Amino acid sequence: MKMYGIPNCDTVRKAQKFLDNEKISYQFHDFKKQGLSLATIQNWLESQPIEVLVNKRSTSWKLLTEEQKEKLMSKEDLTVLTEMPTLIKRPVLETNSGILVGFKAEEYQKLNG
Repeated sequence: MKMYGIPNCDTVRKAQKFLDNEKISYQFHDFKKQGLSLATIQNWLESQPIEVLVNKRSTSWKLLTEEQKEKLMSKEDLTVLTEMPTLIKRPVLETNSGILVGFKAEEYQKLNG
């Protein structure tokens, strides 16, 4: 399992704490420091719609022009997500069965199966 996010995000911390308490092992990828590839984003979009992935309440979203927002949401230009990964809802957890976006204890509970 691999968790994508930024370490100082409260929601990422909650998710990490949950996984640690449940003794579920995962690898952490700081997408602000380590970056994010277009291929990874496209892969995520195969299992989650862009509306789920993009955080429209983020400060980064507010910085985009209307044209950038339209191109992003129509998937015409996804490079803005590689340039501004903070546009992505955090954390993104890659599992064997797909991805989980954001942190919901109920969803994470199912990981222990």
